[in-house]
Amino acid sequence: MEQLDTGRSGPAPDPQAAFFSPSLAGRTRASDLELDGGTVAYWSYEPVNATPATRTILVIHGFRGDHHGLLRVVDMLPEMRVIVPDLPGFGSSDAFVRDEHTVERYGKFISEFMAALGLGRDTMLLGHSFGSIIASHFVAAHPGTVTPLVLINPIASPALEGPKGLMTKLAVFYYQLSARLPRRLGLALLRNRLIVRVMSETMAKTRDKPLRGFVHAQHDAYFSAFADRNSLLESFKASVSSHVAEAAPRLQLPVLLIAGEKDEIATLPDQHKLLENLPDGRLVVIPGVGHLIHYETPEPAAAAIRTFLEEHPA
Repeated sequence: MEQLDTGRSGPAPDPQAAFFSPSLAGRTRASDLELDGGTVAYWSYEPVNATPATRTILVIHGFRGDHHGLLRVVDMLPEMRVIVPDLPGFGSSDAFVRDEHTVERYGKFISEFMAALGLGRDTMLLGHSFGSIIASHFVAAHPGTVTPLVLINPIASPALEGPKGLMTKLAVFYYQLSARLPRRLGLALLRNRLIVRVMSETMAKTRDKPLRGFVHAQHDAYFSAFADRNSLLESFKASVSSHVAEAAPRLQLPVLLIAGEKDEIATLPDQHKLLENLPDGRLVVIPGVGHLIHYETPEPAAAAIRTFLEEHPA
């Protein structure tokens, strides 16, 4: 019997693969380690060609994110060694066994993680959004531990004050309600696809249809990967109770701020105020993007990081 040629061969291509280079998979090493009674999952992205000038970058992702979020930026830095853990309570990492999920406790995690991997003071620390709060407070409390510091979409002002205050308080109520409801209902509320999509639509600024679809697919896939409702509530409270400006005067090292022109969470005026409080700071503003620099504009972000590292060698 003659077979009909359908024109198809093998599985359908992954549409998200178009947003990453073919070499990224070869650079990727997945690992885990035990810290303080819990398992921490982390990913190492090795340099394509290591040299004596190769730097190591430790990345701290944002609230409800995991290691996937910064992958496009990592992909644009093939000459670097980049290490990205899933923060405890997110992605594939366990929540803290005994402690509350506070900014200070996450800072202790960074210390323990760096010690376990033997990361020295020439490590560059990078934090995005909530990760910018964790990273800046860690550096302020542990001067000389890393250098330099890069903050992408840094949370530069109090979330509970000003025009954003009402929306933040509503979000606090949302997480509190989700934690108090019966488990099935609470998880359904937290993982509601419509709520996730509204959040994604609000933050995405690109008009590029495939890129916008990529952003939504990333949020659909990874935004709901958290350990449990209580640790999520604790982390959210930590994310809205602190900000980078609190630590800014104590950051006695070169600091690069990478901000989005249209960021409605970490607004541009607040970034300029934060810059004024940094002893040694620089601000790079990327036009046309909001709070999703790591998804929408990884190229200029990576270029700014590369230039900053060249200006501040180990």
